[in-house]
Amino acid sequence: MPTYNKLVRDKIPQVIENSGLQFKTRILSEEEYRTEVTKKLTEELREFEETDNPKDAVEELADILELIHAAAELNGSSFEEVEEVRVKKAEKRGGFKERIFLIEVEDE
Repeated sequence: MPTYNKLVRDKIPQVIENSGLQFKTRILSEEEYRTEVTKKLTEELREFEETDNPKDAVEELADILELIHAAAELNGSSFEEVEEVRVKKAEKRGGFKERIFLIEVEDE
């Protein structure tokens, strides 16, 4: 039986069970969950970087977005609050649409 030892989406055990396979899970403590959400974000970001087509990129972005929802909740916030902060930062400092790449800044 392969060992995964990783955070999975809530319905994955049901999917596995419906396929007739045996599996083992456990519920993480909040501290473990925080660690695993961070690890999963890193994993999904890596998968996004490795995609070679727009369809797969969107799938990976959806996974990252789901983890952002989880991370916001873990930090006593909500996705809506994260979005508000994002909008305020974009208004103040801009977004990334113009593709500006900073090379260097003169020292004072």
